[in-house]
Amino acid sequence: MPYKKFEEYSMQVTDDVKDRYKKIIEDLGEDTKRDGLLKTPERAAKAMQFLTQGYEQDPVEILTSAMFKESYNEMVIVKDIELYSLCEHHILPFFGKVHIAYIPNGHIVGLSKLPRIVDVFARRLQVQERLTEQILDCINDTLKPQGVAV
Repeated sequence: MPYKKFEEYSMQVTDDVKDRYKKIIEDLGEDTKRDGLLKTPERAAKAMQFLTQGYEQDPVEILTSAMFKESYNEMVIVKDIELYSLCEHHILPFFGKVHIAYIPNGHIVGLSKLPRIVDVFARRLQVQERLTEQILDCINDTLKPQGVAV
């Protein structure tokens, strides 16, 4: 079976943002009718929706979908979680690694959920300090661990 690419974007948002990108490209002095730029406004609109999809996702729902009662009370650490985000000041990319540690207090969470909540918060216009705080608060408020560090 051939590879099928599936992307889900709001057509309303795509059209609105596409028109804005087209205007920006024109304002910069480019010809949006040039072959290489014909589909650029639409691609840029879809890319921006992908890069900011965290606004549409619920990190608490992600954590609670794999939260289990457990008496384990030793530190749980997930290191080197890749992070890709957009700086809210210039809408330019920043990237790095996140490490999360928590000490359970009656509940644990599936380890794959921690990178997923990092991605939810990273896929918003961000600053590193708020991103760190949002991840920490989400884990703290949802799991209610003895302690958490991000």
